[in-house]
This record gives sequence, C-alpha cells and structure tokens, in this order.
Amino acid sequence: MDKDEIHLRRLPAAAPWGPHADSEFHGVDFLPEDLNEAPEETGMRVNKKYSCLPAEEKGIHIINIRAIEDIGYDQHESTLLNSLSKNPDADCKYGLYFRDGKRKVDYILVYHYKKSSAGRTLARRVHHNDSSARSTKQDQPLPGKGVQLEMGESEHHMDYHEDDKRFRREEYEGNLVEAGLELERDEDTKIHGVGFVKIHAPWHVLCREAEFLKLKMPTKKMYQINQTHGLLKKINSVIQKITEPIQPKVAEHKPQTVKRLSYPFSREKQHLFDLSDRDSFFDSKTRSTIVYEILKRTTCTKAKYSMGITSLLANGVYSAAYPLHDGDYEGENVEPNDRKLLCEEWASYGVFYKYQPIDLVRKYFGEKIGLYFAWLGVYTQMLIPASIVGIIVFLYGCATVDENIPSMEMCDQRNNITMCPLCDRTCSYWKMSSACATARASHLFDNPATVFFSVFMALWAATFMEHWKRKQMRLNYRWDLTGFEEEEDHPRAEYEAKVLEKSLRKEHKHKEKHRYFPEETANKWRQRTDKEKLTWKDRFPAYLTNFVGIIFMVGLTFAIVFGVIIYRISTAAALAISSTPSGRSSVRVTVTATAVIINLVVIIILDEVYGCIARWLTQIEVPKTDKNFEERLIFKAFLLKFVNAYTPIFYVAFFKGRFVGRPGDYVYIFHSFRMEECAPGGCLMELCIQLSIIMLGKQLIQNNLFEIGIPKMKKFIRYMKLKRRRSLDHEEHMKKKQRYEMDYNLEPFAGLTPEYMEMIIQFGFVTLFVASFPLAPLFALLNNIIEIRLDAKKFVTELRRPVAVRAKDIGIWYNILRGIGKLAVIINAFVISFTSDFIPRLVYLYMYSENGTMHGFVNHTLSSFNVSDFQAGTAPNDPMDLGYEVQICRYKDYREPPWSENKYDISKDFWAVLAARLAFVIVFQNLVMFMSDFVDWIIPDIPKDISQQIHKEKVLMVEVFMREEQGKLQMLETWKDKDKKKGENCNNHSPRLSRSHSGSLSSCHSYPLDV
Repeated sequence: MDKDEIHLRRLPAAAPWGPHADSEFHGVDFLPEDLNEAPEETGMRVNKKYSCLPAEEKGIHIINIRAIEDIGYDQHESTLLNSLSKNPDADCKYGLYFRDGKRKVDYILVYHYKKSSAGRTLARRVHHNDSSARSTKQDQPLPGKGVQLEMGESEHHMDYHEDDKRFRREEYEGNLVEAGLELERDEDTKIHGVGFVKIHAPWHVLCREAEFLKLKMPTKKMYQINQTHGLLKKINSVIQKITEPIQPKVAEHKPQTVKRLSYPFSREKQHLFDLSDRDSFFDSKTRSTIVYEILKRTTCTKAKYSMGITSLLANGVYSAAYPLHDGDYEGENVEPNDRKLLCEEWASYGVFYKYQPIDLVRKYFGEKIGLYFAWLGVYTQMLIPASIVGIIVFLYGCATVDENIPSMEMCDQRNNITMCPLCDRTCSYWKMSSACATARASHLFDNPATVFFSVFMALWAATFMEHWKRKQMRLNYRWDLTGFEEEEDHPRAEYEAKVLEKSLRKEHKHKEKHRYFPEETANKWRQRTDKEKLTWKDRFPAYLTNFVGIIFMVGLTFAIVFGVIIYRISTAAALAISSTPSGRSSVRVTVTATAVIINLVVIIILDEVYGCIARWLTQIEVPKTDKNFEERLIFKAFLLKFVNAYTPIFYVAFFKGRFVGRPGDYVYIFHSFRMEECAPGGCLMELCIQLSIIMLGKQLIQNNLFEIGIPKMKKFIRYMKLKRRRSLDHEEHMKKKQRYEMDYNLEPFAGLTPEYMEMIIQFGFVTLFVASFPLAPLFALLNNIIEIRLDAKKFVTELRRPVAVRAKDIGIWYNILRGIGKLAVIINAFVISFTSDFIPRLVYLYMYSENGTMHGFVNHTLSSFNVSDFQAGTAPNDPMDLGYEVQICRYKDYREPPWSENKYDISKDFWAVLAARLAFVIVFQNLVMFMSDFVDWIIPDIPKDISQQIHKEKVLMVEVFMREEQGKLQMLETWKDKDKKKGENCNNHSPRLSRSHSGSLSSCHSYPLDV
C-alpha cells in the first residue's frame, strides 16, 4: 500500500472511537462519515474528538493518519492542539478514569518495555492524538499501542525475551477483551520504560461476575432492626452519649435502625435490587475484586501455564497488578474520598483514643483486612482490664515488700549467712545480704497475688476468644457474610507449572523419538493439567527438606541459646576476678543484662531469617492454592519464630539452676564450665528481666522501627532510582503524575501474615509467662495503641491498595490463639510451682513453721557444706576474702548436712516440696481449664439479637419471593382474561370485516405489548 494514499473504510455504528490497526493500518484515527460535506464542520468535529466524543456516534470512517500528514493536513496540527485548552488529565481525574472521563479505572497492569529515544518521541505524539478512551477487539491495538507497530526499526534491536513478553501481553489482553473488559494503554508516563494498561469492567460484566461469585447485594427491601427496650435502652443511650467523643466522624460508624435485605446478585432478578445509581451499586472494592477474578482465570497459552495473571507476574510479563486508591489523601483542593476520610479519622496518631471506623475499612480494603483490624481492636480493648489488674498486682507487691519476712531475713546483716562460691577458684565466699536488692525486687512479682493474676489471665484469654467470636458474628451479619462459604481457589502458577512439567515428562517417556511437539491450544493444555496432579511421591523430596530444615533451624536456636549460656558462665568467672569490689558485687546484674541484650539481637536477626526460610520451604512444597500456601507458611513461620522468641525464656524459667549439682560435686560443661545457679531469691526475677527486655525490645525495634524505617527506606531508594532514570524533558517533569503512576511507586502489599504474626507472638508474651511479669499486658496495650495507627497509616499511605478478599473469620490464627491460651495455663502452672518460691513457702508455713509465720524460711531452704569437702582445685583462691576463715558455707538446696550419716544426699524436705509442686500443677491446670471451658460454654458464640435478625432476614426473603410468585400468577390470570375478551371480540366480528383486515385474527390472540 502506498503511504500517500488515503484509505477509508466503513465501520458499523457500534464501533468505538479509537485507533484501528489491522496488518495494513498503522496509527489510525476515526473521523465522521460526512468528511467531504463541510470542511469547517469536520474540523469542528475533529476538535471535539479531543474533548472525548461519545462512543454512541453513528457513521464512522477510518483514515490513515500518515497519509493525512503527507498530503498536507498536518499544517493545522498546531490549531488542533491549541483547542486542548482544558487539561485532558483533569478530565480523567488524573488516572482514576479512562480518557473519556466516564469509565472508571478498576484495575492496573504494569509492564516494562524497551524503546529507542526516537520511538519514545513518536509515542508521546501519537498518544496525545489518541486521548479518547476506547474499547478494543482482539485484533485491534489498545489506545497508545499503535505506536509499537510503527517501530519497525527499533523492534530489530529488541531481544527475544522482550518480544516474547510483548506477544504474551498481546494475547492475554486480547483474551481480556473477549471476556468483556475494556482496556486502555498508557506509555506516555513520567516513569521511563514502564507502561500501564488500564482496565474497566462494564456493567454487564459486573453483573455476570457478581452472579458467578454469588455476591450478596442490598435489595430494595428494607426492614427495622430490633431495638432494645426498657432499662437496656436507657443504658445504651447513656453509653452512646458518654462514648460520643471517642466515636469516629464517619457515616458508616453511626448506629443504624434500618438495614437493607441482601440477596446473592442475579441478572434474572435485577428488579429486586436498587439499581437507580448503577455507578455506585458496585463500589470500587467490589469492582476490583471482580476484575481480579477475571484476571486470574483468563488463559494465556503463550505464557506456558494455563492460568493468567499469577503466572504472568511470576514470569515477569507484567511487573505489577493492583487496583487504584480512590485519590489523594493530602494536599489542597483534594476531592473528598474514602482514602482521605480514612487518613483523617483512622490513620492518624491524633485519633488514637477513638474507635476504629471498621465498616469504612471493610468498604475500602475488603473483609479480610477489616477483620484483622477488628480483631486487633478487640484484643487491644480486652488488654485494658488485664492491664489494670496487672498494675494492681504490681502495686500490691510494692506495698508489701517491707512486710515480706523472707526478703527481710535475707537483707538482715545480723544473720551473717556465708554462701558458697558461685564459681571455681576465682570466686570467693559471699554474704547473703549482698543479694538484698534482688530479693526485694523478686517480691514485686513473686507474691500471693501472682497466683490470682495467673488464674485471672487464663480466664481472660478464654473470655477474649469468646468475645471475639461474638464480635465476628456481628460483623458477619453487618457485612452480609452469613452463609458465605469459601470456594476452592484457582491453582497457583507454580503448582500448574509443576503439573505441566510432570505431564511433559510422562509424555516424553512415551514419545522419546519425538523431540519437539507442536504448540497446543489452551483447552488441551488445561485437559492435560487437569488430569495430572502432584502426589506425595512428587512432594517427598520437599517434605524431607522441610523436616530436615525445620529440625536444623530449631537446633540452631538451641545452639545459640547454649552459646549465650557459655557466655554468661565465662563472663561471670571473668568479672569475679575483678579487683574492684563494685565489679564483684554487680556480676549477676551485668551478666544478666548483657546476655539478654545478646539474646534480643539474635532473636530479631533470626526472625527475619526464619521468615525467609519458612517461605522458601513452603514454596518448594508447591501447595495447590493460595489458601494452602498461606496456611503452611503460617505454620512453619509460627513454629520457627515461637521457638526463636521463647527458647531463652524457657531456659531461664525451667532449666537454669536445676542441674547444677552441689558444692564438691558440681556439673560441668566441657569439663571446665560450671552450670550457672539461680539467685538466692530464685530465678523469677531473672525471668522477669529476660521477658521484659525481649518483649519491649521486639516491640520497639522490630514492630515499630522496622515497620516505619524499612518502608521509608525502600520508598526513598525507589524515588532515587526513578529520579536517575527520569527523562530530562522539562515538560514531562513538570506534568502531574497520574494516579496509577503514584500508586506504582508505593510498596506492594505483602499479606497480613507479618501483621498477625507479631501480634500472636505478643499474645504469647502476655499470657504464657504472665506470672513472672504482671506488667506485660500494660506494655502490650501501649504498643497496640501505636500499632493500630501505624498499621493504618501504612495501609492508607505507604502500600498499594490490596485486592479485596472476602472472609468470614481470621482463619488459622484463631486456632493458634486457642492453642496458646491452653498452653498458657500449663506454663503458668509450672512457673508458679517450679520457678517461684510460692510452693516452698506454703510447705514451710503449714509443715515446718513453729509459730505459723515465715520466720526461718530462708534458713530452711539452705543446706550446709563443709569447705574441707571441696574437690581438689575447686576451692577459692582467697579463702580469707571475707576477713575470717570459713568452715561451713551455705547453698540453696534440700540436702542432708555434712554431719549426717548420708551427708549431701537429697533430704525428705525435697520430696515433700516436689510432691506439693506436682499436686499444685495438676490442681491448677484442671481447675483453670475447667473454668475456661465453663466460660466458653456459658457465653453463646452467636449473640441472641444477631440470631434473631438472621432468622428475620430469612423470613423476609421468603415473603419477598412469595409476593413475587403471587404477582406472576396474577399477571398470568390477567393475560388469560384479556385473551378471552379479545377472542370473544374477534368471534363477534363479521366475516367480511375479518377478511378485509388480514392478520387481525392472529393479532387478536397476541399478548399486549405494554403488559
């Protein structure tokens, strides 16, 4: 075809405005059919095209732009461009709509492309002449895509992989158009080398997919929500007035008295739904969900996998896919939108005292994210009573510390109790009164109120779980999730690739003679992958790797804890040699503090490492669906992080000081390091220090600094990279960014697993060892108040908008919470009985005390040792360090004295205390478990008013359908009556009249059109 020719072709009236590119057309535009009738009028219509002509315009021609330029029409180009006095970006609200300003962008696909500088200039020029948005057919390019076909020279410079990716994109986008979606391309962006495909779902596609997904939509029918009466109504009104200042100023948060009846959307029953405003019937969250479902199931055979967007993203055909945020959240003249409202009323530290606008969060982000923040809000609220009780317990310990007889005896220097050395040779004898501060501090956490607090926290955990279940049911009712069942998700791209590889391997065995196979259609690929599936034999290497890997990681954690133990022992021995008295007196505090800080640093580092390893181990398993992948990942990550966080604490609580031996017969590690002992006041104080530093350090460093610092750093790095790649074109630099460009610069959403994980680990700190640290709920509460607003700010301002996912519960996390709650009862029972001195005190008080008081308890818990029985080379180098010669030293244990027949053997007091400890564990565990189960049983999972409302909805829905059936029957009877009357009238007509009006008889029996 000669380029100087003008080719006109007639298009049907329904054809959309836009460029059309067959194999012989390049860079074309549409002009009205009466081009040759009035040139002035034609020029006016062409100018109107830049203001987005309606798609309903009738007769349309295609004309080759290149031909127009060559024959001289381009002399008016400046005139045409000057007519664009209105900013086209403002018409489309800077990327929220297509270029026509009417069709909303529901989803964005992002891809990278390579293009020469000449091609980029041409792209900008032709795209500007193609500002109106159009839908396309499969054989037509997207708006802006025609430029690529002009670049014959630059295509030769592209490598094979870029061409392959482009072909895959073309096929995939053509399939999306066949599925009913409307697309528009934009490569004229401020981000060099990045193209965007805007996707819009028209009304008929939304209706079709809503019916497939069984989305519950509000109908026209409204009903009254049952209200409380009498005293409860007055109480509720008083509570509403009191809590009004802490309620968010959001319409969705106000209490509602009426509710629309919801029903799964059906195209046949559209008359049931309120379709007066079709633009807002499906909100942006629902629209993006529908488009994402189409993107997941649309096939692309050139991508080698049968499924669409997941495999294309995995292969780099597209670099990102995300829905758009509703608009800007800050700045002048920003139009009101849900994102701005969330930023003001939710994602701000200034509103930390207010309730969360959960309904608006759900409306914007979807049910799954809404449930996370609802759960976090309920958990934070429930921490308030736990914090108050914990503070009371702590204050009780502070008030009674001066009345505690055991600590007073330890601090009394008149007792003159000489203790045995804490290490061999370098350590000398020491006075028990030197541990006075530790003993007094231990009483703050080791007092009778601690037992009560442990029972309280066990019941608190059970009440929290029941309260959350009830809250969850209320949200399910409010969000129309009652009766919702999750359907099996699409297979993951990696799973399909593995299945395809397996099927190809089998086929290759049967056809070894043929090396190459012809390309098959999508249906054949799908049939092949449907027949095959991965069995346990296929996954056995992955399972073995998982088992070995997890065992190795757990062993690594134990090894690190063991290394810290060696550090504590060796450091204690080194500091004991110190010549200064202050250095020798602060050995225990220095060693404990530094060891805990080392543990904290190791835990934070291993947390990140274990998270990556858990993901890799899950990936090699190749789970079939995203849900299976998430559950397996959660299990592995939780197991590794739980072991990592709690192993040092478990060691201090249950192992430190248990396997020490006795003077003259100590237990050694590597024949040189002696096992460390607990302080005279017990290991509970050290456990408290360990728990508090690790908990507060993790929350401060990992949860807050990492969540704030790392996203800011990534954002800054991306900004610097884009700044280096940005074109020097000043006009392009000054142009305001489109919404999809701004969202592309945000951090991609990585899922809720990290958010849940940090809260579950914190829940463990609050419940598992709460007997040793009653202030744990208070610090958790303070952290969560900040955490809610921090997460909210991250979701609203730092992350791309996630795809809304429907969910009716928090999934596997609920089972993990229940497991931790049950485990907490057992661990607290062992902490009280074995770590604290609560049971030895009770045994002494009721069995050995002469006057029914605690006087003499400290002496009762100490055994005697004759210093002449030291093994050779283990006695102190300076036996006169205290200024006098020591004959008998004391150590904490229940053993026979040296003057007994069975000296240094375990005494009967030990067995009495051990029996009491085991009895306490059994009684405490069963009693608290029974009380927890009783709380679980007595509180119904579904609130009574919600069950009544759900029943009412079912009854109303039945009434609606019964009325509809009655209306149909009445209409049929009306038709029959009219049909009879018409028949009688026709029979009364004369034959001549009937013959003169042909067809009148048949028309008598036809139904009226108005009916």
